Amino acid sequence: MKLSENALTVLEKRYLKKVDGKTVERPEDMFRRVAENIAAVDRQLYGESEAAAKKLSDEFYEMMTDLDFIPNSPTLMNAGRELQQLAACFVLPVRDSMESIFDSLKHAALIHKSGGGTGFAFSRLRPKNDEVLSTGGVASGPVSFMRVFNSATEAVKQGGTRRGANMGILRVDHPDILEFITSKQNNADITNFNISVGITEEFMKALKAGAEFNLVNPRNNQTSRRLPAREIMDLIVEMAWKNGEPGIIFLDRLNRDNPTPEVGEIESTNPCGEQPLLPYEACNLGSINLARMVARRGKKADVDWDRLGGLVKKSVHFLDNVIDAGKYPLDLIDHMVKANRKIGLGIMGFADMLVLLGLPYDSKAAIDLARKLMSFIRETAREASRELAKKRGPFPNFNLSIHRDGAPIRNATTTTIAPTGTISMIAGCSSGIEPLFALSYVRNVLDQTKLIEVNPLFEQVARDRGFYSETLMHRIAEVGSVHGLAEVPEDVQKVFLTAHDVSPEAHIAIQAAFQEYTDNAVSKTVNFAHSATKEEVARVFELAYEMGCKGVTIYRDGSRENQVLSTGQTTGPNAEAAAAAQPAVVTAAPAVTPRPRPRPDETHGITRKFKIGGCGHLFVTVNADENGICEVFTNTGEEGCSSLSEAVSRLISIALRAGVQIDPIVDQLRGIKCIGCIVDSGTNVLSCPDAIGKAIEKFANGANKFDLNVFGGPKPAMSCPDCGGLMIHDSGCWHCTACGYSKCG
Repeated sequence: MKLSENALTVLEKRYLKKVDGKTVERPEDMFRRVAENIAAVDRQLYGESEAAAKKLSDEFYEMMTDLDFIPNSPTLMNAGRELQQLAACFVLPVRDSMESIFDSLKHAALIHKSGGGTGFAFSRLRPKNDEVLSTGGVASGPVSFMRVFNSATEAVKQGGTRRGANMGILRVDHPDILEFITSKQNNADITNFNISVGITEEFMKALKAGAEFNLVNPRNNQTSRRLPAREIMDLIVEMAWKNGEPGIIFLDRLNRDNPTPEVGEIESTNPCGEQPLLPYEACNLGSINLARMVARRGKKADVDWDRLGGLVKKSVHFLDNVIDAGKYPLDLIDHMVKANRKIGLGIMGFADMLVLLGLPYDSKAAIDLARKLMSFIRETAREASRELAKKRGPFPNFNLSIHRDGAPIRNATTTTIAPTGTISMIAGCSSGIEPLFALSYVRNVLDQTKLIEVNPLFEQVARDRGFYSETLMHRIAEVGSVHGLAEVPEDVQKVFLTAHDVSPEAHIAIQAAFQEYTDNAVSKTVNFAHSATKEEVARVFELAYEMGCKGVTIYRDGSRENQVLSTGQTTGPNAEAAAAAQPAVVTAAPAVTPRPRPRPDETHGITRKFKIGGCGHLFVTVNADENGICEVFTNTGEEGCSSLSEAVSRLISIALRAGVQIDPIVDQLRGIKCIGCIVDSGTNVLSCPDAIGKAIEKFANGANKFDLNVFGGPKPAMSCPDCGGLMIHDSGCWHCTACGYSKCG
């Protein structure tokens, strides 16, 4: 088993068993634990012999340790352990009563505690200020209850095995849709939710016709008002352009492919949008590493279809067993899961496969391959599921499903393309169906030593072709691409495309090609340059609809770096545009004096040591939580004077937690001079405040782990709250490239 340094870090931090804080499991022990636990289902429930179960266990172990297939994180973490909660995705109903709302809140807490993520549709809740007959009062509306769910997630995640993550969906025809669309315009608000607007066919027709659209009260199905469909879409585009949310989900398409329409209606998905589920359903996922499915015959490389087919069949067997092996947080979930037996087999390493085959990500050949791959995987997965049905019987709701006129099948769905941020790090391949993230970047280690990190496939080609050099790798890190670099052969430039080398239209074309042959949905982010216009974002939303996608998420590079103050006013370069784009129906927040949020119970950061002329040493600690930098501490050596530095750091901490941006704070500190520092040749700062400013700036730029000043590719919104590493956005979620931390669990 060849695990990278990153993979070992991720496994150590997030997956391997610990006792009293000490790791007591090796990676191979983890994979053996999982393989034995999942294979035992054959013997325990389906009458297979001990020898057959042992053989199956060895096969499962081999496909994981070969890094050919990796199941979703809860299975790796919990299989064969006391918790035994193995599913990643759950959807809970939110019906229009206080009892239902708080039942769902309680159930979500239990799911988060067990390591799962939850999706909710708030579309059945009556709108804000609607009447409440039982009390004579007025309703507070869906967004207010989203905030309640968000706060509960914040509390529960402290004791959970994984941090809680949620999806919040509201139908586009809900009267509170404008409030919902703008509910996350402040980056510090509703931080434990991804949000998506549930788009209907009726809305898209009104949009195309330039017509008005009915907003309907779900309490009585009466039209509450009419708005131009274009006004609603323009606001979705504005907010997505501003900070990446909301995404959009095409609800009618989800239900067109609902395998059990007689059982219920699909209203929501899991947190990253790729797994539509009925209320109380859960699904377990796993991904095949396509980078391992390339065979080379002489100088020619091609997909190893025989090997891929065999792996798909074993993976379906594995995932079907996971359904039976898992323990579920609620009896209702246990019943629904086993009644429909949905699984989601997906892929990762697609960009790596394209490189190995010599195909540019944005080429017609890549799009054709995407269709061929997913068609083959789905048909093979269904074949494997039918074989299981012959031995074990079809899923219990088979006669209520769209499959009932065909051969019995074991699983209502078989394929999903999920984000694979963490498991692709373990497998050492590219994430999901995303393009390569970066070919080269600079990483800081101890004592400010800078190490160049190079994509292994690119490094191999560069060395084989004779154009590798440390200087060139640094230059690639600076510009974020190999395009236009004379030292890199043109054919290499065409193949080694990164996310920002690929046009938004090509991103959508690849997503649509995979979606065509995927039972559930496809998790993908369409990347835009910072300079992208709202018109370009709108065009991608339209293309996603026209090309058959079930939803889409976009991210404009650097857009989350523009924070919003608690007064509701946007600061930074997009302030005027954001303010001008707000429709008249959206009420601005009142101008109030910002108050600092409470200090979080847990923060993570770094401490830097500075030599201060005349005062010895100054130690500056900069800490952050998931919302960004929130506090600064200083300490001096025995000969130093601490009062000034302590006062400055306290004021900075209050300002940061009140929502003041980092840049103006650093600007005010930078350049303040102290005669003791100026005359001391061994001091490389101008004063204690100047040192504090430098420490904050360094941390804000992520340079405790990655030197982002010399990285020209996609910029992070923040450093990883766990390790300070580089956070990147792909497949609809943020994750850390260093330790595997994910905003989506």
